[in-house]
Amino acid sequence: MAVVLACAIMTYGGVSLFVVGFAVYPLAVSLFRTADLPRRFIPAALVFGSVTFTMFLPGSPEIQNIMPTEFFGTTPYSGFWIGLIVSLFNFALGSLWLHFAISRSVKKGERFEVIPSDGELNETEKEKLPSIFLAILPIVVVVAGMVTYSQMFPATSAAIFALLGAIVVACLTMFKYITDFWRVLERGANDAILAACNTSAVIAFGKVAALTSGFTQIVDTVLQIPGPPLLSLAICINLIAGLTGSASGGLGIALPILSPIYLNMGVDPGALHRVSVMASDGLASLPHNGYIVTTIKNICHDTFKRAYLPVAMMAVVLTMCATALAIILFTLFT
Repeated sequence: MAVVLACAIMTYGGVSLFVVGFAVYPLAVSLFRTADLPRRFIPAALVFGSVTFTMFLPGSPEIQNIMPTEFFGTTPYSGFWIGLIVSLFNFALGSLWLHFAISRSVKKGERFEVIPSDGELNETEKEKLPSIFLAILPIVVVVAGMVTYSQMFPATSAAIFALLGAIVVACLTMFKYITDFWRVLERGANDAILAACNTSAVIAFGKVAALTSGFTQIVDTVLQIPGPPLLSLAICINLIAGLTGSASGGLGIALPILSPIYLNMGVDPGALHRVSVMASDGLASLPHNGYIVTTIKNICHDTFKRAYLPVAMMAVVLTMCATALAIILFTLFT
């Protein structure tokens, strides 16, 4: 749970998913080694803390929680109470399942496996680390900035200002810990451009797909699904996100088309916002998702055969259960 919560705090503080994975992995290795737990569950712990309850928690600065504001006229905190309840439900259910799965594997004789890439900081390096106060200060700045700026600016601008403030605070308070300041900024800029290009490429592909007759037929079919409007919205976004292998890409394709339809139905915009965010995760975490591939193969140096099933349970199955609960609650109470 230390690994899960570390990822959750960082992602809710606005840190990129890929940065979180690389940053928390050494901590995860150290903790799993000390507890003698199977390392094949490390990807599941990283993913659970990064792209599930923390992504659709109200107020999150993640792009998936920002994009719906443009189409529904909402804020990152829309659908707050039900979003909070469902996020806590997802956290509790995922924590119980992860504990159960790891305990069962340990009883079967699985233990921590050491690989050559594992490494730990020596005592000298540990002494050079910043204090816990300095470590969490930029995250506090992001959360406080999101609350403040979202009252004055559109959600995207609020997120940019909040993150910019955190970057400035981090540079000022941790300057002595940065051995090559300009190199750090260069790497950050390069990573940002790469992430923007990857997301843009996925959305561009989806925009082309959305112009085909087959896509229109899929949307029309989903809209005819009986039940509350939020159910058909969730199914449609889930399918599109699954096809693109990207939560943000799925939202970028689906929302311009679907938002006018559901707003004209008179559905509460806050409910549309929160359900869209949750539905974008589910099938987006199938094996062709870029973050899933990077986490399992590049960060954790594991195989899909060993590590993907726990990841699928956390990011696909349990997230879809949380989405279903959100649909029920919003339908009953809005």
